[in-house]
Amino acid sequence: MAERRYNREEVAAIFKQAAESQQAPRLDHPLAGGMTLAELQEIGSEVGLPPALVARAARSLDVASSSVLRTFIGLPIGVSRTVELERPLSDAEWERLVVVLRDTFDARGRVRYDGPFRQWTNGNLQVLLEPTPSGHRLCLRTVKGSARELMSAGLVSLAIAAAMLLAAATTGRLADLAAGAAFLTAAGLGLFGWAALGLPGWARLRGQQMDGIATWLVSGTRSATPAGGRREDDDPASPRA
Repeated sequence: MAERRYNREEVAAIFKQAAESQQAPRLDHPLAGGMTLAELQEIGSEVGLPPALVARAARSLDVASSSVLRTFIGLPIGVSRTVELERPLSDAEWERLVVVLRDTFDARGRVRYDGPFRQWTNGNLQVLLEPTPSGHRLCLRTVKGSARELMSAGLVSLAIAAAMLLAAATTGRLADLAAGAAFLTAAGLGLFGWAALGLPGWARLRGQQMDGIATWLVSGTRSATPAGGRREDDDPASPRA
């Protein structure tokens, strides 16, 4: 397998993550073919960055770019992320993670323990920590269930309106059914548009929040809360889990 190479933007992100509050090295030469991890570690060592720190930062970059979207007729209604941890999280680290989750999503949520499994939930937002042979796996996922329901209702209204117009055209009752069809069309478009309008921003925010948590865990920089914005209710129309 060919060795992973990083482009200019990825190199800057890696050194920013690795250096944290330090000055990242300047890259004035072109990166036509990208850079390998060994090359990044060599550059990092020139400015006092330990190779292990650069490696963790590079690994966190790969994790943060693996977001998975669940779509409905092309619109994002679900976001998920799986983070493979190389070692088990201690009880104290799990408790710190719960604090970070509550702060990131601005929600208290509920914590549940089921043997070796640990879970934090808030409505449709679920975070599960499960054991693996090498450590732990953290699964973060959420679904905007209310949006799918509203969009489905809107599509049903549009389908009924189209059927009414078709029936009216074949029976010569267009004038009688036009008003009802127009109402259903407006209602259908309104429901669909209301639900669909905020989905891209919602999915982008949830992805950023999950990326921040994944990077925070994998990089080992656990002294600060990951960025990504806050928003308490993941799906107001959904019952609390």
